[in-house]
Amino acid sequence: MTADPQVAEVHCAPGNAGIAQVATLHPVAPADPAAVAGLAVELGADLVVVGPEAPLVAGVADAVRQAGIPCFGPSAQAARIEGSKAFAKEIMAAAGVPTARSRTCTTPEEAAAALAEFGAPYVVKDDGLAAGKGVVVTGDLDEALRHAAACGRVVIEEFLDGPEVSLFALCDGATAVPLMPAQDHKRAYDGDAGPNTGGMGAYTPLPWAPQDLAERVMAETVIPTVTELARRGTPYTGVLFVGLALTAGGPKVIEFNARFGDPETQVVLDRLETPLAGLLLACATGTLEAFGPLSYRGGAAVTVVVAAEGYPADPVKGDVIEGLDEKVEGAYVLHAGTAAGAGGRTVSSGGRVLSVVGTGPDVAAARAAAYELVGRIRLRGSHHRTDIAAQAL
Repeated sequence: MTADPQVAEVHCAPGNAGIAQVATLHPVAPADPAAVAGLAVELGADLVVVGPEAPLVAGVADAVRQAGIPCFGPSAQAARIEGSKAFAKEIMAAAGVPTARSRTCTTPEEAAAALAEFGAPYVVKDDGLAAGKGVVVTGDLDEALRHAAACGRVVIEEFLDGPEVSLFALCDGATAVPLMPAQDHKRAYDGDAGPNTGGMGAYTPLPWAPQDLAERVMAETVIPTVTELARRGTPYTGVLFVGLALTAGGPKVIEFNARFGDPETQVVLDRLETPLAGLLLACATGTLEAFGPLSYRGGAAVTVVVAAEGYPADPVKGDVIEGLDEKVEGAYVLHAGTAAGAGGRTVSSGGRVLSVVGTGPDVAAARAAAYELVGRIRLRGSHHRTDIAAQAL
């Protein structure tokens, strides 16, 4: 039974120990287009939602659509907006999207020249997919040069100063609608210390952000980008994640992703009152314009990531997670890197193991609920930030 009246069954491939409680799991190679499309046909799926970036870049959405099934997720060509940082910069330049000045570099000499041009803090991005860990922002020139050399082809750009904000836009190939802005916390440790990660926590709404932020980003960034992709014959269907810096000169794009990114998704979808399945189906079938306005619950949501020992460098896997049945009013646990272990116990299977979501009438109450539940979960060697959403207070 699902909370969405339009949804009769949920299937997930390959899934984890959490989603197994609400969906039927299927073993499949997620980046194998033929295997995923074949499973969708076998199940008689009405809608396929492709989650991660690697399957999108591999063309899974193309294969599903070719099988005649509506699919939420961009084509392999359109997913290059995340699969190649250089391609994303090319699209932004053509569409007039505000972003950082940059250089694409393939040799140590080119990298050294670009780093000297833009100065510190140095921003070096692996051109390809890197599971959220391909970006180094550092004041150490040697570290920047080492990262560039290790990646090969990189985009080096000027540092954008200002608070970071995430915005998801749902697209149907021709038009798009925004979800609520949220703020992620990328660094591994309190006070924004340590290495970059895929995200250690997030919250929404943002009481300090400009009221017209979503509308401005749609007008200046999302619609021009979607229009440019359509002009090139690669219409964008799915979610376009826009990572922004709110600079003195207005919002500028740090990066695009071609999918829902966590941990922001956890808080944004918690606040979304509009049933999700029909919304995603409207995107997949090109009928978003007729869908109508979105509605949200009041209040706030905060999520705190519980990460495995050694994350992000070399996370330890296979440890038993305890306390998952603990109850805190206004809080709940979403699984990420988990698996079913021996004796029905849940074990860690990835770097970011859990997202603990707290909700409440305001950010302070939501934050308190999240941290109360985090405190009841036990995973040997795990770590989490204690300052998620603290600046919002």
